[in-house]
Amino acid sequence: MTHAQRTRAATDAATTGTGAPHEGALTVTTEGLPAWLEPVARAARTVRAQQLSRFLPPESGAGRQSAVLILFGEGERGPELLLMERSGTLRSHAGQPSFPGGSLDPEDGDHLTTGPLRAALREAEEETGLDPSGVQLFGVLPRLYIPVSSFVVTPVLGWWRTPSSVGAVDPAETARVFTAPVADLTDPANRATAVHPSGHEGPAFLVESALVWGFTAGVIDRIVHYAGWERPWDRTRQVPLDWRA
Repeated sequence: MTHAQRTRAATDAATTGTGAPHEGALTVTTEGLPAWLEPVARAARTVRAQQLSRFLPPESGAGRQSAVLILFGEGERGPELLLMERSGTLRSHAGQPSFPGGSLDPEDGDHLTTGPLRAALREAEEETGLDPSGVQLFGVLPRLYIPVSSFVVTPVLGWWRTPSSVGAVDPAETARVFTAPVADLTDPANRATAVHPSGHEGPAFLVESALVWGFTAGVIDRIVHYAGWERPWDRTRQVPLDWRA
């Protein structure tokens, strides 16, 4: 099944209410999105996994099915993105800024249709206290892979139509929750290349007293690019990481 077919299946199932039982309506729609989000919605309909990352899910089907919520809102400084910083005591990706998200639970349903939608909203609520009823899901990106933790990740796109209070619900999982203005994410002064001691290099963002790197930064980088928001930045500017990263 191609990404377009999976996205269509997820959208159809969510809109018609098929799939595993859940609380509240689960829909995927671009209706009523603010004009500034339309480029993201357009890109989501056509982008391929290979255009987002070189790390793709194993053809064998192995991996831990998971989902993240890429939630755009509008704050005092305009468009913004919801992020969180993971607790430093977690077994995987400790201390890293990330999107809210996590593994699919059996009750979330089929990982090829509506499961990631429910998981993204559920995990966001559990980690940040977000009220899912205020979120409009408007797209699903192709599944990607995080080799270090064997996560197969479905990025789910959301519009924070009705903002709610958020914060770290469980300090054992979440150190803090914050929003990063899109203006800061696209500011060349806040961009750099993160360099891991292993030799791996990838995009990084220095925003809200955080260094956003790894999977999260890679997805943000590609969204910024395909939405047409990218501004020329100095790719030779490097930020070294240590072995604990």
